[in-house]
Amino acid sequence: MAKPGARVPGARAVGARKVAIDFPQPLFERTERAASELAVNRSSLVRSAVEQYLEALHRTRLDAELAAGYAANAELDRTIAAEFASVDYETFRCLENACEAPF
Repeated sequence: MAKPGARVPGARAVGARKVAIDFPQPLFERTERAASELAVNRSSLVRSAVEQYLEALHRTRLDAELAAGYAANAELDRTIAAEFASVDYETFRCLENACEAPF
């Protein structure tokens, strides 16, 4: 008996679209070999590869946005860190000496 949610071979997912893709012969052969080794059909392999590529692209773009945000706020972050450095030091010293923290 098939697992709940398992795909029926040859059946398309709801809302799925059929796409024709041209591969150079060497890439097609590598794709066929990989699909065979992984015991999946070619469509599943290609779909998975595209999903992984798009996720990696999304992460790369997100990393770039985060880096830009950190760079844009770096001066403010340094200022705030400098303002609270003495508080952090006092808390560390208190914890180190097992005294009662002021918080």
